[in-house]
Amino acid sequence: MSKQPVTREEALEYHQYPRAGKLAIETTTELKTQEDLSKAYTPGVAFPCLEIEENPENAYKYTAKRNLVAVITNGTAVLGLGNIGALAAKPVMEGKSVLFKKFSAIDSFDIEVDEENPEKFIDVCKAIAPTFGGINLEDIKSPECFEIEKRLIEELDIPVMHDDQHGTAIITSAGVINACDILGKKLEELKVVVVGAGAAAISCSRMYKAIGIKNIIMIDSKGVCHDGRDDLNKFKKEFSVKEPMTKMDAFREADMVLGLSRPGTFTQEHIAVMADEPIVFTLANPTPELFPDEILAIRDKALVGTGRSDFNNQVNNVIGFPFIFRGALDVKAKKINMAMKKAAAYAIADLAKKPVTDDIKAIFGDHITYSKEYIIPKPFDKRLIVEISSAVAKAAVESGVAREKNYDHEAYREQLSKMI
Repeated sequence: MSKQPVTREEALEYHQYPRAGKLAIETTTELKTQEDLSKAYTPGVAFPCLEIEENPENAYKYTAKRNLVAVITNGTAVLGLGNIGALAAKPVMEGKSVLFKKFSAIDSFDIEVDEENPEKFIDVCKAIAPTFGGINLEDIKSPECFEIEKRLIEELDIPVMHDDQHGTAIITSAGVINACDILGKKLEELKVVVVGAGAAAISCSRMYKAIGIKNIIMIDSKGVCHDGRDDLNKFKKEFSVKEPMTKMDAFREADMVLGLSRPGTFTQEHIAVMADEPIVFTLANPTPELFPDEILAIRDKALVGTGRSDFNNQVNNVIGFPFIFRGALDVKAKKINMAMKKAAAYAIADLAKKPVTDDIKAIFGDHITYSKEYIIPKPFDKRLIVEISSAVAKAAVESGVAREKNYDHEAYREQLSKMI
């Protein structure tokens, strides 16, 4: 099943040729004559400037703002590389911009800010925000990322989302919804263990509560988060249990474990005390906490997901963020709220239940069907943009955060289907 990983040489060549990097800028209008020049720049450009000065909403009409997202980082928590700095993070941000363009036709600028002070970073984001229709925060360390995102959501009137938090939360929520459907479990009755207490773990836990999960036990590097500890930050305290318990106690009869930590933070011995048909998401990347074969050797009825493309049920954020922003931008949303995130999760879950298309079968094989081995759609499923973006747009309108006044859901779905 495993595929040979890309080599260092292959990756470096990919980033160097045919031109350095992965992005370029293209024009959308003609610029061939003196008249074109007069319209594009002086004196003609003064007219849209004045229209926008009179009504800022006209920026969505006369500029690229409506389809432009900033991918912003300070490079303090890059992939599995850690704090490598803003400049070294640029290849990842360029890659994120490429995914926006290829999967949802959203234009994107990658912006690397050489600033670790949260207040100054926030100020930079606020200062450049008028350029964009949305901001995707990326690879910013915890716990600073929580305050940065919270402040920007409160103080800006465009959608802001830290994908490291919410992308994983949305995709795994879809996975849990379908896992419960297949295994005959109820969300409100699950006992869930979350191993890890960083940005993604906190956001996942918050979203699990939003979809109805009540019993969540969080484990950080020092053990179970409980009220007797005096070293918990305010984010971990949200999921602190009353009484102390061991890690083994936490796993005992648990229905699910979500691993967002590092290899070896839980073992086969922990899996052995879980429920007979556990949901096991081991999302440490590139090496999961436990590999699927190690889990299935202990619990052969387990439903397993990882962050890797060479195993079933890959939790891949590209299933979410391009289409979430597509829907948010198209209704000129002021923010991405929980209603929109839940709508995205349920849309993803519902798509996995639909018959797999021939083009997906051609890539991944005819065996793919809704089951323990397939609870999350593949990233190349062309229907993602229709299902997720329309669900997000509708939720934005219904929850009152959309500027679009004349939203027609079926017409929008038709518009999205023509983009495929």
